[in-house]
Amino acid sequence: MTSKTKSQSKSTPPRIWTVDVIVTEGFVLTEMSAVVETLRIANRVLAQPPFRIVMRSAKGGQLGCRAGLLVDTETLMERPDADFAFVLGNSDPDHPGLSLGRMVKSYTSREARIYLLSEAAARYLKDKGGKGATHWENSALLRERLGMFDASHALASENGPVVTCAGMGATTDIVLALIGRLTSAAAQMSVANILLHEQVRDYSSLQPFSGAKPTITGDRILDHSIRLMQANIEDPLPIGEIVEELNISTRSLERKFKNFLNTTPNGFYREMRLNKANNLLLNTSMSVREIGLACGFQNGFSSLYKSIFGITPFALRKRRRLGEDVPVDFLKAGE
Repeated sequence: MTSKTKSQSKSTPPRIWTVDVIVTEGFVLTEMSAVVETLRIANRVLAQPPFRIVMRSAKGGQLGCRAGLLVDTETLMERPDADFAFVLGNSDPDHPGLSLGRMVKSYTSREARIYLLSEAAARYLKDKGGKGATHWENSALLRERLGMFDASHALASENGPVVTCAGMGATTDIVLALIGRLTSAAAQMSVANILLHEQVRDYSSLQPFSGAKPTITGDRILDHSIRLMQANIEDPLPIGEIVEELNISTRSLERKFKNFLNTTPNGFYREMRLNKANNLLLNTSMSVREIGLACGFQNGFSSLYKSIFGITPFALRKRRRLGEDVPVDFLKAGE
């Protein structure tokens, strides 16, 4: 649930969060891909895959988007056991499946957080009233229909356990924000890098039509320090050299990492390098020693890795190649 802490002690099993992805016939493929692929990459980046993804719909079975892709879905549960749910938008804003009041309550009453994307958000705001976020096209459409419709131009708006979102390409930012909240800023950044997603926008960022120019973290000096780290993975820069480049004190940089990312510069840098190591372990034939050197660990890589993740790099590579510990229940129809 949303109150779960990020970190788990080394003596307890790794935390796995269940994420329901809820679709109706005619769902938005861009949003489904943004949710599923971003979480899947997080599972690949992290040593212990934290997300289990379940596709769901009102009656289960196969449903299709307007592009023709079919997905297999499980039936919505009367008493959901998911920690999070994403309701995708729909090419038909009047689709009866977007009548969401009862479904939203079924999740929130069990302490789950629910994300309503684009048309799903617009329908919820129309039916329930109140202010939230939806795609600017939906705002314009409902304003024409209703005369007045007060929607935020932000990417997302949080109202307790219900998050209304612009959807479309901004869905990736929303999922990355969730990954950062549940795991770490370094894991979030690693997933963003694999996606070639240069800037992770926060909820308050304005939708692009407004001309907003967001940053990675909201702080340009912190952004610069992260880019320096990203550019120097194999030969890590001492923090002293980073602050000299930034023309600030070590203490100032430490405060920025603490305030924005809830970590330390060294901790963030180390985890970023370990996340790259995970990616190389699972997707290359490089030896463990070569991977350690490529990620800036001159000595003791395997011991450090095990102390952090509770498993050796050799064991992780073997287990993943056997297909173990991949908690994803997402299957494309026809495969």
